Amino acid sequence: MKGVILAAGKGTRLYPVTRVIPKPLLPIANRMTLEYAFDQLKGCGISEVCIVVGENEAQIKEALGGGGAFGLKLAYVRQTEPKGLAHAVGFAKDFVAGDDFVLYLGDAIYDQSLKPHVDRFREARCANLNLVKPVDDPRRFGVANVEGERIVKLVEKPAEPESNLAMAGMYVFGPQIWDVLPGLQPSLRGEYEITDAIQTLIDRGETVLAGVYEGQWFDTGTLDSFLETTRFLTQGACLVGEGATVNGPMGDAVVIGPGAVVNVSGGIEDSVVLPGARVEIGGSLRHAVVGGDCKRATSVENSVIYGDLNE
Repeated sequence: MKGVILAAGKGTRLYPVTRVIPKPLLPIANRMTLEYAFDQLKGCGISEVCIVVGENEAQIKEALGGGGAFGLKLAYVRQTEPKGLAHAVGFAKDFVAGDDFVLYLGDAIYDQSLKPHVDRFREARCANLNLVKPVDDPRRFGVANVEGERIVKLVEKPAEPESNLAMAGMYVFGPQIWDVLPGLQPSLRGEYEITDAIQTLIDRGETVLAGVYEGQWFDTGTLDSFLETTRFLTQGACLVGEGATVNGPMGDAVVIGPGAVVNVSGGIEDSVVLPGARVEIGGSLRHAVVGGDCKRATSVENSVIYGDLNE
């Protein structure tokens, strides 16, 4: 079995930081976002991984190389245009070469091993297994309607959900998926949707299963979710990287990247300072992500900042 990680997105909701640091490389609790994906795939017994990149290709290749530093063999393919998840998967066909594979969204983080779900896929010998998670408000998600453990229908953001099982960002596919992708049509938003591909498998009579995930799941794509993930991973503690210096009181859930120099007179709380940053703030730093050379005379709150760049 192989792994495919989708990492072509621009991370626009974390601009301007992600204009400088590609979202897949952005450190969370002082580890690159993609390292958490690597850990999960290795835990499933996967050693060969293809990363689907976009405009961030050169930076990601330079940072990750052949994957030896992470205990993996990495390959790269480029999604030529941002036309959806199913479109991105198609570029990995030659890499997968008829094997089964795990499809992993590059900004997803889970606190429990995904191996039991991969093992269930292997045991069932089905066409597809999708990670799903019970949620309070499924109207915000793609929702799986199930009979037992079989998915019988997928509905994108239903106004009146028939299930509380949200699609949770990890999929396991057999080679049947390659027969489906060429016939997909763009959705109303102009993208080739992975949910449409899975629905086609269901309509063709293939066995599609739901792997119910009960643990914590984060997507890290917004300021709020990025900081929520940071707080979870640090258990609310302060984490100061090697060679960093901090002047000013630190509260809960603060991460200072390696080599950063931070002077904040009013204190820091619920914030991330990126590696190598030079930060001087004449007030407090609250609920923020800051990188580059950043000087502010007053407090900074609820912000994503990289030096003097604007969004």
